[in-house]
Amino acid sequence: MKRLFNFNLPPLLSVGPAALFLTVFFIAPFAIIAVYSLMEADPFGGVRRAFSADAYIQFLFTRDWDGNLQFDLSYLNIFWRSFALAAGATVLCLAAAFPAAYYIATQPRRRRGLLLLLITVPFWANLLVRTYCWVLILRDSGLVNGWLIAFDLISTPLPLMYTDGAILVGLTYTYLPFMALPIYASLEKTDWRLIEASRDLYAGHRQTLARVVFPLARPGVIAGCIMVFIPSLGAFIAPSLLGGGRNLMIGSLIQLQFSSSRNWPFGAASALILLAFVLLLLYLWRRRSGRDGRDDGESIW
Repeated sequence: MKRLFNFNLPPLLSVGPAALFLTVFFIAPFAIIAVYSLMEADPFGGVRRAFSADAYIQFLFTRDWDGNLQFDLSYLNIFWRSFALAAGATVLCLAAAFPAAYYIATQPRRRRGLLLLLITVPFWANLLVRTYCWVLILRDSGLVNGWLIAFDLISTPLPLMYTDGAILVGLTYTYLPFMALPIYASLEKTDWRLIEASRDLYAGHRQTLARVVFPLARPGVIAGCIMVFIPSLGAFIAPSLLGGGRNLMIGSLIQLQFSSSRNWPFGAASALILLAFVLLLLYLWRRRSGRDGRDDGESIW
């Protein structure tokens, strides 16, 4: 019986399913997007089968009435706002998730499961519903303004909706578990005798946190930052509901091109430009960490 099942599969047969999966769900969609970005836009939606680089030209230039190109920063400003909001959401998630993950990791094993369950409970509801709840909280007649007016702290409602701050709140709330869980996974493996040793050597709480706890949690922090920053760049539900049409992010811009604007080539080009920016940032970070002799990201690469 052992000889019957003891055989080696041909290399092509063993690698074939994985290669087929990557081709169908990753390589082929990106190839379609790349092809669409180099075609002409059809006013009624879709594309025309004619080569055109107008989608990439539109990203940096606009045409005047005479057809001359003029440099335009509108879309670059959207990209800059998206990167700034994504970075802000990453910082806020780290500030909130690190203490929570540290607290959970120090609890008894039976209590950890309940606390982790509380973190993952929001995933049980639809993202659109969870984000719309923030509309009910932040609008002029919402919960926050209602309480402030009830306690006579303000006389008129604060303009909380349709601002970058509202988008930042929505992104932080949405992606907070993606930061907490990797940090907890790193802290769970901690040898707590190291912390006791630091205290025996008269290290204060801040020194212990900076020199013992944080270095041990660094792989989880890096993984969490990547898992929050990159999805935040492409988010479009929170910017659309909480930011309105005046505070677009890259995800909202791409979604609009495929829906109301009907400019599929520009939407495809914007997606590829975003992908190029993300890959460049990851490459620069990886190169710097390799030059510094760190191995923090080996677990996520």
